[in-house]
Formats: sequence, C-alpha cells, structure tokens
Amino acid sequence: MSHALFGDARLYVALLGFDQDLRDQRRAAGCDCGGKLHVSNFPRKPRGARCKLPAGYEWRLSLCCGREGCRHRATPLSIRFLGRRVYLGAVFVLVSAMRHGLCAKRIAELRRLIGVSRRTLERWRRWWLEIFRTTPAWKEAQGRFASRLEASRLPDSLLERFTGELEDRLVAALKLLLPLSIAGPVAGSTGLPR
Repeated sequence: MSHALFGDARLYVALLGFDQDLRDQRRAAGCDCGGKLHVSNFPRKPRGARCKLPAGYEWRLSLCCGREGCRHRATPLSIRFLGRRVYLGAVFVLVSAMRHGLCAKRIAELRRLIGVSRRTLERWRRWWLEIFRTTPAWKEAQGRFASRLEASRLPDSLLERFTGELEDRLVAALKLLLPLSIAGPVAGSTGLPR
C-alpha cells in the first residue's frame, strides 16, 4: 500500500469538491419544514494528511434552517470525514488496508508519517473486523459484488473490488462509506474509532 496518497494534495482537493457537491445537493432539497438552508459550517482538526490541505478543509460543511422556530441543522454526508473522528476518512481507509501487519517498524513509520498510535491502529482494525460488519454499508457492499468480501481482510478486500488506480479505488470505497459520515436516521451510530 503506497504512502504517496497521504501527501497528494490533488486527492484532498477532489474530496473537498465532492463534499461541496453533497452540500449543494442537500441545500437544494431544503429543510423538512420547508425552510431555506443556510451555511452553518463547524470547525474540524483533520489529522493524517502529509501535505498542506486546501483552504476550507478544516471546516465540516453543514447547513442550518433559516426558518424562525426550526433552526434544524442539516449536515450533509461527507467523503472527507467519517463521523466525528479526527483522522481523515482517506487516511483511515488507507492505513487500515496495509497488508503487512502491525510490526514495530511499520507502527513507527506510521507514527512518523501521520502521528497515529499503535492503540489507534488496533482500534481501527477491530472496527473493520467487528463493527463495520454490523452496518448497512457492509450489507450494501456485500450485495454490490458478485462474490462476498473477505471480512478478515477489510478494507483491503473492499479496495480490491474497485478498478483503476489506488486513488480511484479509494474514492469508490469512501463513497460506499458515505452513510457512516453522519449519525442520525440516515446512518445510525457509526461506531467509528477515533
């Protein structure tokens, strides 16, 4: 698994554009009460990128109803952030997909590259093996492919199902994980590890 994507600013620009499209779609739909949705972004401290992130990346795109008495928050799905977790979604998937296990050398390299601890890596691994398999996103993934995903190799087995370069496969996997980017009626509890 290549570390190059951690520092590829083009990937993060593309993911921000995708999030902006999701925000625009949600805004066009309006609030459930019929009110107009206004920008109501909130700050995030994204971790894991090895490059300067595009302007605005530190904001989670969100909306709020402008109708007096409603003021309902409408946070659209996000390809950049998986729930309230601090590490970027792309980093979470790429690091989790590393095939060579968690030897001391690899842990030290990941700590140097993105600042992730062994404990966090182990939590991420447990999430893929135990919690992800209980989500609607897992059920969709299983139904999407002709043969079943090998659960013990997640997310690597998921990335392998998509075609193209690693960046293209990563974006496809993140799109499949979109319902896990928010809590609530669309996604339920994500159970995502920090």
